[in-house]
Amino acid sequence: MSDLSKVPVTIVTGFLGAGKTTLISHLIRNAGGRRLAVVVNEFGTLGVDGDILKGCAIPDCPAENIVELANGCICCTVADDFIPTVETLLAMDPRPDHILIETSGLALPKPLLKAFDWPAIRSRITVDGVITLADAEAVAAGRFAPDLAAVDAQRAADPSIDHETPLSEVFEDQLACADMVLLTKCDLAGPAGIAAARAVIAAETPRSLPIVELVDGIVDPRVVLGLGAAAEDDIAARPSHHDGEDEHEHDDFDSIVVACGEINDPDDLARRIETLAADGDVLRVKGYAAVAGKPMRLLVQAVGARVRMQYDRPWRGDETRGTQLVVIAERDRLDPPAIRAALAG
Repeated sequence: MSDLSKVPVTIVTGFLGAGKTTLISHLIRNAGGRRLAVVVNEFGTLGVDGDILKGCAIPDCPAENIVELANGCICCTVADDFIPTVETLLAMDPRPDHILIETSGLALPKPLLKAFDWPAIRSRITVDGVITLADAEAVAAGRFAPDLAAVDAQRAADPSIDHETPLSEVFEDQLACADMVLLTKCDLAGPAGIAAARAVIAAETPRSLPIVELVDGIVDPRVVLGLGAAAEDDIAARPSHHDGEDEHEHDDFDSIVVACGEINDPDDLARRIETLAADGDVLRVKGYAAVAGKPMRLLVQAVGARVRMQYDRPWRGDETRGTQLVVIAERDRLDPPAIRAALAG
């Protein structure tokens, strides 16, 4: 039986743009009386997801319960960032009933899971579950899992060839660490895409996992909270490509922030992002834009060439209107001058 004095923690992981922030926003709004706290780990210096979530704050999850750790992996800075953050949340009065941790889309979840073994917090919190989000449309398109039979055939012909890519390793590690997989954006994938994505995930997971289909992050909180997995005690059952390494690196990826003034045409910005994804191998663009003549701030979220924009809130009087976009790519594909020229015009 689990120790009921421990605060349960749910780790929400998943690749870039899989819908982690959308899911957590939904859970905040539908807490069912639970007092929630949220830790958001961004990749890049511009905090976008934390700001989005603070805009969802309600009495059960006030803004002060939403903590953002930007420009660093919390599993790489355990002593400096993660442990103090958790201790601060546990010292709140009233104490949170449940803590949600949104990892960076590039994070490997297993090193973070190991952090829960630290003596300072082990007796006070438990990992209720690791929830991995997978974009059904992207997975069905084979972006993270190539033809496994063809890869195996090539490896058999030439054992020196390594067909693993950094993206596939991240994706596979996130699945291997999961207690549940949420298949997102099912409306975009369609029935055939959903079936294909399920088959890929089943082939990549080391054990049978429940797979839940959802759209726009909408899921009954009872499905994902209260799993009671005590995942910190089950680390050996969650294999990783990086097992045996003393530490892990995020040097395969990098990010830059593109800052400019107001834009005149959101559609033109979307076209620029689409072109950048196609020609520059950019994985992710997210941030805000100021649109000339519009009092509302434009939220920009792009995964590859798929761009979504919406006005999220009015610009505040103490803010300088402008456009700031985080751009993430594999390190050897990141060309800052070309990206800035493509986006800033």
